[in-house]
Amino acid sequence: MNVPRIQWYPGHIAKAERQLSKSLNKVDLVIEVRDARIPLATSHPQLQKWISGKQHLLVINRKDMVSQKAQELWDKWFRDQGHCPWWTDAKTGKGVKQMLDAAVAKGNDLNQRRISRGMLSRPVRALTLGFPNVGKSALINRLMKKKVVESARRAGVTRSLRWVRMGNQIDLLDAPGILPPRLDDQQAALHLALCDDIGEAAYDIESIAIAFLEIFKNLESKSGAGINPDLLIERYGLAMQEIHKDQNFSQWLLAVSERHTSGDTRRMSQRIIDDFRRTLLGLISLELPQ
Repeated sequence: MNVPRIQWYPGHIAKAERQLSKSLNKVDLVIEVRDARIPLATSHPQLQKWISGKQHLLVINRKDMVSQKAQELWDKWFRDQGHCPWWTDAKTGKGVKQMLDAAVAKGNDLNQRRISRGMLSRPVRALTLGFPNVGKSALINRLMKKKVVESARRAGVTRSLRWVRMGNQIDLLDAPGILPPRLDDQQAALHLALCDDIGEAAYDIESIAIAFLEIFKNLESKSGAGINPDLLIERYGLAMQEIHKDQNFSQWLLAVSERHTSGDTRRMSQRIIDDFRRTLLGLISLELPQ
C-alpha cells in the first residue's frame, strides 16, 4: 500500500509531555486508554517507561465501534500477552463501572501496602493516558456522571493537565493526548488519521480516503474485520468490482463523487471518512491480531 506521509506533533502536546514527566512521580496508577478500532496504533512507545513501578490498567474504549468477534480476538490476544483489558464505551457508559471497580481494587491493594508500612490510606492517584481523541475525557465525565472536563470527538481538545477528585477513593489526572514526536510507523499513522486521533492538518483527505478504500478491500476476507461490501453499495450506489480488477481506487472515488458531490473528490473523500467514523460503513476494525 502507498501510505501518504503523515506527521503531527503540535506545541500543546510537547508542553503536555513535559508537564507529564513532572507529574508521574505523584501517580500510583496509570489508566491507559486505547481505541478499539486500532489498539496497536494507539499504544505509545514510551508507555513502559511511564508505568515503571506503577499499577497499570489497560482500557480499550469505543467497543461499540467494533464487532463482537473483533473484541473477542483482541481480548484473547491481550490476555495471551499478560494483560487484562477492560472494554468500555464512554459514550453510553458500557463497561465503565467495571473499569472503575478494577481501578478501586488496585487502589485498595496500594493502601493495604501503605497500612502495612505504618502509613495512612489515601485516595489512589490515577493518570489517564492515551493518544488524542481516544476518549479519555469522555471516560472521566462518565465516571463523574457529569461534565467536569472538556470532551469532543476530535483531537486536541484537552490541552493541559488537570486533577479531578472522585470522592475519597480516586484522584484522576486528566492529561492531553500524547503522541510520539515522530510517527515512524506510517501505517499506524494512517490508522490514527482515519480514526480522527490526530489533527486534520497532518494529512491530505483524498489520499487518506483512497488508502481507506484499499484497506477496506484488503480486510474484506478477514474474520472479525466487520467489512460488509453491501453497505458500501447501499451508501454510494457503486460496487468495487472495478477496484478488485485493476486496483484503481482513485477512479472509483471519482465515479462516486460524480454521483454525490458534483465531481468534487475532496468533498466526497471527507464524506467517506466521516461515514467510516460514524460506523455507517459497518463496525470496522482497521487492526486485527496477527
